[in-house]
Amino acid sequence: MLRLIALCLCLTQPAKACDTALLLAIDVSGSIDKGEYAQQIGGLYTALQDPEVAAILLQGQSALAVVQWSGLGRQSLAILWQRMLSPQSLQRFAQTTRTLPRAFTGSDTAVGQAITFATAQFAQVPDCTRHVIDISGDGPENAGHTVARARRDAIALNIAINAIAIEDMGPSSPTSNFYKNWVITPKGFVITARGLDDYPRAIRAKLLRELVKPTG
Repeated sequence: MLRLIALCLCLTQPAKACDTALLLAIDVSGSIDKGEYAQQIGGLYTALQDPEVAAILLQGQSALAVVQWSGLGRQSLAILWQRMLSPQSLQRFAQTTRTLPRAFTGSDTAVGQAITFATAQFAQVPDCTRHVIDISGDGPENAGHTVARARRDAIALNIAINAIAIEDMGPSSPTSNFYKNWVITPKGFVITARGLDDYPRAIRAKLLRELVKPTG
């Protein structure tokens, strides 16, 4: 009888709340060639396999989704929201990213539209405590010119924006500066990847930083 009561109590307890809904917005504009696209999704797959990243995602029962974006009117929710409730669910999500087909090719870089599209997707995960857009890109906005308004709208909805800026090799950082000045929200951050070969390191570092709950 005691075992039956314990089982009933366990079954009636509410599921643990989702800590973070994290939307991964991947640049597939015309400046990203076939090999660079493969490096982006391969780097994401590798980061999701990392034991430290996986542990945080599972502990917080995080929700993940992937958007691909490029020019005007070219945004796609490539992977629907999925909750990371078990190692198996995380592995399924990671495997999906590994073979994810490219949604668009040969277009401009409409960063503002990408953020606006990403912002709208959080209506599907209202139970998550934190809403975060993780956007990656290799250049500043050159179409639409709506990034300032898109950032304001995200701030009003309490959505955080962080970024990976993919730069060429060398000291110049035009993409990093653009994301710092125009894209990230207050307390947001930019991690710079020097070339696509550096992307796996950058995405791992970024995931670890943004999945940890702010203290204060």
